[in-house]
Amino acid sequence: MTEYIQTLKHPVVKRLSGIQFLSYFGTWFSQVAIFAMLVGYGANELTIAMTAAMSMLPSVVLAPLIGIVVDRVDFKKLMMSLLLVEITMTLGFILIDSLSYIWVLMLLIFIRSSAASMLFSAEMSLFPKILQGKMLQRTNEIHSVIWSLCYASGMAVGGIATHYMGYDAAFLFDALLYVLALLLLFGLKVDLEKEEHTDSNWKMFKDGFLYLKRSPKIVHLILIHASIGLTSFDALVTLLADFKYKEIIAAALAIGWLNATRAIALLFGSILFSKIVNQNNLHYFFIAQAAAIITWSQLQADFYISLIAIFCVGLFTTTLWAYTYLMIQENTERTYMGRIISYNDMFFMISNVLTAMFIGYAAKWGMSLEKITVTLGIGFLFAAVYYLWFKRVHLV
Repeated sequence: MTEYIQTLKHPVVKRLSGIQFLSYFGTWFSQVAIFAMLVGYGANELTIAMTAAMSMLPSVVLAPLIGIVVDRVDFKKLMMSLLLVEITMTLGFILIDSLSYIWVLMLLIFIRSSAASMLFSAEMSLFPKILQGKMLQRTNEIHSVIWSLCYASGMAVGGIATHYMGYDAAFLFDALLYVLALLLLFGLKVDLEKEEHTDSNWKMFKDGFLYLKRSPKIVHLILIHASIGLTSFDALVTLLADFKYKEIIAAALAIGWLNATRAIALLFGSILFSKIVNQNNLHYFFIAQAAAIITWSQLQADFYISLIAIFCVGLFTTTLWAYTYLMIQENTERTYMGRIISYNDMFFMISNVLTAMFIGYAAKWGMSLEKITVTLGIGFLFAAVYYLWFKRVHLV
């Protein structure tokens, strides 16, 4: 714990962590409202899955552009612009009052998620430029802990607030948190030598892909990291709440408590495993993740028992995410950092989108939620085998 406190004393890490906390909490707070609203308006499985995918799509289709912008534009100016976009789009959610405006909702989610993706890439590209070694690893883990805390508290509080106060109140509160994050950004001071990129956008775009082409180790690490997208359970949790639990507990509360329980486990998992995970034992964490997901699939029938099961699912996810991300950062040249981080996010989000769409289509075609969950667990067994091959070939 002392190492984390020392890391948080770094002025840039401390202020950006505060911004992350405010923006992430608000995002997950309103996420419950979005999915509860869809259930309330009678959205079908495919609509729910497509809405979940829409929040991930920007990182897929805009990754090359995001990488160039992050490498070119001043960090602080970029952050300010992106937070303003997120505020505007979040307020726009209030306009949605029926499924006839679902296309407007998806557009607003796409634009807000585009800003969030660029903001995330900017932050994760900045950290390796000012931090190294264990401090960089701790910063990644702090980021994961903040994400987990916000996911847990945002989902739980969001579920309660949405149930008792309604959707619009959740969206207004979310926008307010983005405003506070913007105010906090004004005091950020980044002591970083400005990098001049005189090449055209097209040449930077091409050079980024050429760098990937001659760096197979990074490509494999990106694919390994992308496998963690199989834990994109938003659509699955929403369908569980709609099909299995809404007779026991309100859908908004079920979505909130399931996600919150998993997120609390993400926090504890990071604390438990951050000091023992390394490149030699990482495959065991993939196997443990697979076992936890398959076990959860067998316990989904009972809401309260499923809370225990999904807690076990969350224990290993943060460790897998943070350590594989660190491996990518440490093996990437500084000049290409923004583009590689963006491409990594692209592949990660492709995995998330495919997972969400698989859940939606499989459920629509009659596949049980239990079998859908088992399939996602088996995916992590394949990831473990892939990592073992990678370790033997590239880490000897």
